[in-house]
Amino acid sequence: MNFHELTGHAKAGRIDELNLISLEGGIYLLEARMHGAAHPLNDAHGQALPFRSVEHAREVLHPLSDLGMNLVHWSVHDEMCGMKDTAEEDLRIPIAFRSSRGARVG
Repeated sequence: MNFHELTGHAKAGRIDELNLISLEGGIYLLEARMHGAAHPLNDAHGQALPFRSVEHAREVLHPLSDLGMNLVHWSVHDEMCGMKDTAEEDLRIPIAFRSSRGARVG
């Protein structure tokens, strides 16, 4: 799914959730979930569109800020050798489209 398709699905109310997936090396990929299926966000060449940071994703996805987004870290046990197979869930954290930078405390 490219950004234009993502925007169209979002406006039609077909997107269930957006997940920003954190990968090793400081790379983030976005998936849109519709009807239980994951649809990765791709560039014009059909390749996965990487984001540099959560802030970069917020900037690019600002037109879709009504949807909300989750930051997803896959379970580390999936990547460790010799660990037994468990039903451990991935870490999923809702994140706001607004940054906390510049926010006042107190």
